[in-house]
Amino acid sequence: MVRWSGNDEAMLELARKNALALGAGHAFLLFLAPGFYPINVLNALKQVPEVCRIFCATANPVEVILAETEHGRGILGVIDGVRTQGIEGEEDIRWRKQFLRQIGYKL
Repeated sequence: MVRWSGNDEAMLELARKNALALGAGHAFLLFLAPGFYPINVLNALKQVPEVCRIFCATANPVEVILAETEHGRGILGVIDGVRTQGIEGEEDIRWRKQFLRQIGYKL
């Protein structure tokens, strides 16, 4: 059974659908509505005693690497995002730092 909890029906539907498709025990998925950023909740999630590992916190496309045995399925890791496109330039650095300040991640 997929257990679920939340307050945004669209995000709940994504989480339920993806958790059922993964079929991996002892795993949870957290989807955040647009405008919310994973980096803002990451430290709080790490403090939850039941959380042993966080594979990614991203807005990028993600692929989950699963293993299956006679006992069930487990998550081995994730492919997070797309292949690196190059080296950021000075303007990219300014944009990144400004964005991180805007979302409250950096002062």
